[in-house]
Amino acid sequence: MTVKTTLSFTDRHHRFLTDKVGEGVFASQSAAVAAALEQMIRDEEERGIALDAMADEIRARMRTPNAEYVDPEDAFAAARARIGVVRQG
Repeated sequence: MTVKTTLSFTDRHHRFLTDKVGEGVFASQSAAVAAALEQMIRDEEERGIALDAMADEIRARMRTPNAEYVDPEDAFAAARARIGVVRQG
Protein backbone atom coordinates (compact mmCIF):
# COMPACT_ATOMS: atom_id res chain seq x y z
CA MET A 1 0.00 0.00 0.00
CA THR A 2 1.26 3.47 -0.83
CA VAL A 3 0.37 6.47 1.29
CA LYS A 4 0.62 9.96 -0.08
CA THR A 5 2.13 12.53 2.27
CA THR A 6 3.70 15.96 2.17
CA LEU A 7 7.28 16.44 3.34
CA SER A 8 9.38 19.54 3.76
CA PHE A 9 13.13 19.61 3.16
CA THR A 10 15.93 22.06 3.64
CA ASP A 11 17.41 23.49 0.45
CA ARG A 12 20.43 21.22 0.93
CA HIS A 13 18.32 18.07 1.23
CA HIS A 14 16.12 19.02 -1.69
CA ARG A 15 19.15 19.73 -3.88
CA PHE A 16 20.69 16.37 -2.90
CA LEU A 17 17.47 14.50 -3.73
CA THR A 18 17.10 16.32 -7.03
CA ASP A 19 20.73 15.60 -7.95
CA LYS A 20 20.42 11.88 -7.13
CA VAL A 21 17.26 11.58 -9.21
CA GLY A 22 18.96 13.51 -12.03
CA GLU A 23 21.97 11.15 -11.86
CA GLY A 24 19.63 8.18 -12.16
CA VAL A 25 20.50 6.83 -8.73
CA PHE A 26 16.81 6.91 -7.81
CA ALA A 27 13.73 6.90 -10.01
CA SER A 28 12.13 9.68 -7.98
CA GLN A 29 12.51 11.72 -4.85
CA SER A 30 9.96 9.43 -3.21
CA ALA A 31 12.14 6.42 -4.05
CA ALA A 32 15.16 8.15 -2.52
CA VAL A 33 13.29 8.94 0.69
CA ALA A 34 11.96 5.37 0.83
CA ALA A 35 15.51 4.01 0.44
CA ALA A 36 16.72 6.29 3.24
CA LEU A 37 13.90 5.12 5.50
CA GLU A 38 14.67 1.46 4.72
CA GLN A 39 18.30 2.09 5.68
CA MET A 40 17.20 3.72 8.93
CA ILE A 41 14.99 0.71 9.68
CA ARG A 42 17.92 -1.70 9.02
CA ASP A 43 20.26 0.43 11.14
CA GLU A 44 17.79 0.44 14.02
CA GLU A 45 17.27 -3.33 13.77
CA GLU A 46 21.04 -3.93 13.74
CA ARG A 47 21.50 -1.59 16.70
CA GLY A 48 18.85 -3.54 18.61
CA ILE A 49 20.59 -6.83 17.82
CA ALA A 50 23.95 -5.42 18.94
CA LEU A 51 22.48 -4.03 22.17
CA ASP A 52 20.77 -7.36 22.91
CA ALA A 53 24.06 -9.21 22.34
CA MET A 54 25.88 -6.79 24.63
CA ALA A 55 23.21 -7.22 27.31
CA ASP A 56 23.50 -11.01 27.02
CA GLU A 57 27.28 -10.79 27.40
CA ILE A 58 26.98 -8.53 30.44
CA ARG A 59 24.49 -10.94 32.04
CA ALA A 60 26.81 -13.87 31.31
CA ARG A 61 29.77 -12.05 32.84
CA MET A 62 27.73 -11.14 35.91
CA ARG A 63 27.17 -14.88 36.46
CA THR A 64 30.94 -15.52 36.37
CA PRO A 65 32.25 -16.41 39.82
CA ASN A 66 34.74 -13.93 41.26
CA ALA A 67 37.38 -16.66 41.45
CA GLU A 68 37.37 -16.90 37.64
CA TYR A 69 38.16 -13.23 37.10
CA VAL A 70 41.66 -12.36 35.96
CA ASP A 71 43.63 -10.01 38.16
CA PRO A 72 44.08 -6.75 36.20
CA GLU A 73 47.73 -6.54 37.26
CA ASP A 74 48.38 -9.98 35.75
CA ALA A 75 46.26 -9.28 32.68
CA PHE A 76 48.22 -6.17 31.72
CA ALA A 77 51.66 -7.15 33.00
CA ALA A 78 52.95 -8.27 29.59
CA ALA A 79 51.67 -5.09 27.91
CA ARG A 80 53.27 -2.91 30.61
CA ALA A 81 56.55 -4.77 30.18
CA ARG A 82 56.54 -4.22 26.41
CA ILE A 83 55.74 -0.54 26.86
CA GLY A 84 58.62 -0.25 29.32
CA VAL A 85 61.03 -1.83 26.82
CA VAL A 86 59.89 0.50 24.05
CA ARG A 87 60.22 3.57 26.28
CA GLN A 88 63.71 2.56 27.34
CA GLY A 89 64.69 1.59 23.82
